[in-house]
Amino acid sequence: MLALEDDPVVVAEAATGPEVLAMARVHRPDVAVLDLEMPGADGVSVATSLRAELPGCRTMIVTGHGRPGHLKRALAADARAFVPKTVGARQPAGIIRTVHAGNRYVKPELAADTISAGNSPLTAREAEVLELTADGAPVAEIAERASLSRGTVRNCLSAAASKLGAENRHAAVRLAREQGWV
Repeated sequence: MLALEDDPVVVAEAATGPEVLAMARVHRPDVAVLDLEMPGADGVSVATSLRAELPGCRTMIVTGHGRPGHLKRALAADARAFVPKTVGARQPAGIIRTVHAGNRYVKPELAADTISAGNSPLTAREAEVLELTADGAPVAEIAERASLSRGTVRNCLSAAASKLGAENRHAAVRLAREQGWV
């Protein structure tokens, strides 16, 4: 849809997080449009890397998961816009112009939901372990991938499930994802 507009000009396209970073280093875009769930790196981590490497490049994150936790993470990474994929076909170009001008865009309903949702009750380690649990990996594999002992992994999973009021780690992952905390 951006090709139908006079501006903005698309200087590069990339399919993965590492490709975005490589293309940004070469093309030095004013605004990078990132998907929250890109192969190789999520949009928030790419936004963080872009901010560090190219401070003049503003970022806009597009997502199919407009949840409060995701918005908070995006804003913490200094994303200037957080846009659900359900916006109308003509809106992205206008949002890019808004970001380019130094302003922010967040859908008002999502902003209100985020304010009322509060902060994640999970520690960073608990969130990390829950994320590693999401694909159904056993405790031993999670421990190896996170460089933690099996006991620490079990303790993190137990604490996360307790904090979320979940009956098991799988329910905890589901609840944490629904809130955008992992």
